[in-house]
Amino acid sequence: MAESVPMPMCPMAKACKGMMEKSLPGSVLVVPGIVLIALGVAVLIEPRILIWLVAVALFAMGIGMLVFAKFARKTEKRFQSMQR
Repeated sequence: MAESVPMPMCPMAKACKGMMEKSLPGSVLVVPGIVLIALGVAVLIEPRILIWLVAVALFAMGIGMLVFAKFARKTEKRFQSMQR
């Protein structure tokens, strides 16, 4: 009879297994929760803070989009050079 060979584990299953084995400390989720609650209270006390928070978020998103655009251009150039 033929000997059965175990199937290799797919990369995604390996990644999920690794995440399940390494648990995050509880403070990783508690600290952002406390920060968000504090920001909410600050906005209730001083609504002008909301304007600054939105401005910072838009600024960060703009920088992120520029970084992504640079990455996309580099990737496109590499792809085009591989096609030739």
